Order: sequence, then C-alpha cells, then structure tokens
Amino acid sequence: MTVLNNARIIDPDALTITQGALRIENGKIAEISDKDIKTKGEAIDCAGKFLSPGIVDLGVKVSEPGERQKESFATAGAAAAAGGVTTIIPRPDTIPAIDAPETLEFIHRRAREDAPIHIHPIAALTKGREGREMVEIGFLMDAGAIAFSDADRPIHNPKLFQRVINYAAAMGALVIAHTQDPDLSDGAAATSGAYATKLGLPGVSPVAERLQMERDLSLIEGAGIRYHYDQVSTRAGIDVLRAAKARGIPVTSGVSIHHLTLNEFDIGDYRTFFKVKPPLRSEEDRLAVVQAVADGEIDIICSMHTPQDEESKRLPFELAASGAVGLETLLPAALQLYHADHVPLPVLIRAMTLNPARILGLEAGRIEIGAPADLIVFDADSPFIMDRATLRSKSANTPYDMRRMQGKVLRTIVSGETKYVRDV
Repeated sequence: MTVLNNARIIDPDALTITQGALRIENGKIAEISDKDIKTKGEAIDCAGKFLSPGIVDLGVKVSEPGERQKESFATAGAAAAAGGVTTIIPRPDTIPAIDAPETLEFIHRRAREDAPIHIHPIAALTKGREGREMVEIGFLMDAGAIAFSDADRPIHNPKLFQRVINYAAAMGALVIAHTQDPDLSDGAAATSGAYATKLGLPGVSPVAERLQMERDLSLIEGAGIRYHYDQVSTRAGIDVLRAAKARGIPVTSGVSIHHLTLNEFDIGDYRTFFKVKPPLRSEEDRLAVVQAVADGEIDIICSMHTPQDEESKRLPFELAASGAVGLETLLPAALQLYHADHVPLPVLIRAMTLNPARILGLEAGRIEIGAPADLIVFDADSPFIMDRATLRSKSANTPYDMRRMQGKVLRTIVSGETKYVRDV
C-alpha cells in the first residue's frame, strides 16, 4: 500500500485540478481523497506538486531489432521513466520491420526483460513496410499488436490501400497514417518557401500534408475504420480534419512536440538536430496547431522519439537523418504551452495521457478508483537548462540542447511501483 499526500491532482477526464491525496493498492488506484490519507504503508509527501496519470507516448522509435546502437529497450525505458512516460507505443520502422508474430514476440520479451514501463508495439501494415503485400493482421493482433502502420511510408497503391483498410476495419484494428505525400516529400529537408530558398535547402510544400490526408479520407470514408493521423503539422491539415469530422468520418490525430514548440527558423544554423519529419513549419502553422490542441481538434501530443547516432547527424543538413529524441523532453517542452497561456494544463495533460489511451483502447491515462496506478509527480515551474549529455537515451539528438526549460518529473510510478525518483 502506498499513499500520495498533499498533491495537486490533475484529472484529465474532468479537466480539473484539485488538492488531495491518493491511495494505491495492488497496482491500482484504491482511494482518492480531498484530505491527506493515513496509512501504515508507504506515505509520500508530494509537497503540493502536480500529480497526474503517466504519459502514454504514441509513436516512439526503439531501435531494436537492427540498430541497437541508437536505442535499446533498456535505454528507452530508462529515458521514458525519467520523462514521466509510463507507456510507450513503439513504431514498426525497425530493421527488420515489425511485420511478423516472431518479431512481435521478440519485442515483448525484450520489453519485459529490460524496460521498467509498459510497452505496446505497433505492427507494420505491409510486409517490410514496402507497400506491396498486406501483413497477417489477425495473427499480429493475436500476438499483441496494438495498431498497424507503415510509419513514414504511406501505402502508395490505392487499390492495396483500400483492401488493407477494409480488412483492418473488419478486424477492428486501429490504423495509424503518416500525413506526407511520399512523392512530394521525397528528398525534402525543409518546408518550402522563402526561408528554405534562402538556406538553399530542398523543400516540400505544406500541400503534401493536405493531399495525403485527403487521399486517405476519400478511401476510408464509410469503411468504419479506426483511423489516426500521426502528425498533423499545418493549418491546411487542420482544415482537412475539420471537414472530415463534419462529414462524420471518425478520424483522430496527433502532433509531435517539436512541431508545437519549434518553427522553420530554428533550422537557420543548419543544426541537424532540428531536422525532423515532416520538416518544421512556419510560425503561422505552429500557432494554428497549438490552437487546435487547445480546442481539442488535435487529440494527442507525442514525442515522436527518433534516436539517431552521431554518424547519422554529423552530415550536411540535406543528407543528415531526420528525427529527434523526445522521451525526456516531452513534458517540459509541452509545459512551455502552459506557461505561455496557450493551452490549459488539464487539456495539455489530457492530450498526453487520456486521449492516447482511449484511442489505443488502454485503461491508462485516468485518475479514478480502479484505474492502473501509472502516475507521475512533477513540478511544473522548476527551471533548468537542458543538457543533452544528461539524457538517458543512447542517442542525444535533441533540438532543445542548452535551452532554458521549466518542468521536472519528480517521481514516476508504474503499476503502483516507483520506477524513477529525481535526485534533489
């Protein structure tokens, strides 16, 4: 039995913050009180800091199998726990791709052995993510696939795409889609426009996002599919979402923390840590996406954690690999939106906890009796300078290196057990 007293409890369902306490028994939330709870077990004084559900991070790249030098389940799990992430949803863009039950079994076994948090992997939609042959969706679901996606390789063939969608809908599977037309975005290093031209970088128009989303919607309409867009990053993409919902298409969407807090001008020094996929957008697009999160039009915020080793990043900007790590920086970066009064704190927490859990069909992300005791205690105001040398990930390609930030995770609890405590 563990009690968390003197906490400011954030309920992402009710969108409230209340002073109170919480009791944990057998890995579940057993009691919620507006007063401190007495116990003969462990009593933790939260000192008036925030207590919320642990973060559910959809779309994390763990580089096992194939590229363990970039990230392992052990290092990703340690980074997640330190960042307040109690559940990660690994992407299937590994080497080889997660496209067979045997690969899934490897993922589950490695996660059980090495990671202190919950791990629910995504499987590929097509074999090898090559867009040619559909995977055995039913077998992969039986093996524990929580969703299906070809990650950053949308299925190009409309006939195959429609067949995959119809089959996935019949199986009740969640499909996660990338929002960039692969032909338009091929070889792009920045968002097209005057700034990309000034830097001499090949760009991709924001219309690539709209075209891919509209193509998908025209084929999934009426299919009854659970469909999620991984990274909506432009005003045009938000307009497509609004139109889809107006037509009654039940799509959901997410955005990476980098597209919420950075813009195209951040690549001005050709620092490859700022090269992500899709590329960073205009400030106008960034603000539109922030507002869409605040309004609930975009459902979730994710880290889109993509570790890259030094060799992949120490190249000219155009040739460098895309991606940035984000497990440990997701919460403090997101809190920038709270401190700037762009997004209320309960709404921010909902987008990182309850909403992804609901979309994935998980019990996580809730503050209620009987819910899993996957919880974090954090100080939203504590300032620090992000130093990539302190990150627990094997790769340290963070765009926030040496940036002044606010917000520290003080304790991470998974299934009622403390997995991380910050050294004071």
